[in-house]
Amino acid sequence: MRIASIPTRGRTLDYAAAVYDFCEPFLLLGRQAEYDRHLLELLATRPTDRVLDLGCGTGLLCRRIADRLDPHAGGEAVGIDAAGRMIGLARRKRGGPGCRFEAMAAEALDFPPASFDAVVSSLFFHHVDRELKRMSLEEAYRVLKPGGRLIIADMHTPTTRMGALVSHVARWFFLQPQIAENTRGLLPGLIAAAGFATPHLAATYFGYIAVFTSHKP
Repeated sequence: MRIASIPTRGRTLDYAAAVYDFCEPFLLLGRQAEYDRHLLELLATRPTDRVLDLGCGTGLLCRRIADRLDPHAGGEAVGIDAAGRMIGLARRKRGGPGCRFEAMAAEALDFPPASFDAVVSSLFFHHVDRELKRMSLEEAYRVLKPGGRLIIADMHTPTTRMGALVSHVARWFFLQPQIAENTRGLLPGLIAAAGFATPHLAATYFGYIAVFTSHKP
């Protein structure tokens, strides 16, 4: 059954769903396994944790998170994406015990307050404008338990010439001014403004992707 996409001002990737799993490894220059493994290490999940993946795409990272949890003890990874086709693929390819996927906009999460132990997001925030970034981070704060962990990996201020070139080309080729917001370094300030502890820069990849960690006080 086809899953309807969720109306949002942000850019959804329904058109790319069929080829996303083939393209993402190239975008991450063959280091996707290393990149995902580092995010998993930073999450430091416990078997009973409930983890929310914002902008989950076809669900690969969410599935890897779920594999570290114990669904019989309440552990669960939940992936959300506004693109219905992404969610449809994620459910077929990676859904199962302790791992589910829902069509949902990050700026309007349909979850109760304090219902997750951690929130993770990989390469989602450069698809939405500043206002939706702010709203999505406030929603992430709302659904996290006190002490809950936040991990965000996304485009940020370039640290190399190649990173600057990739960022510039991506911004104009894909006609995404939201990328320019990220490369101006807005994310850390928006994370803190949403109520999170001052974010820590945990790693950089490829000269243009930064990994930030924080928590809900």
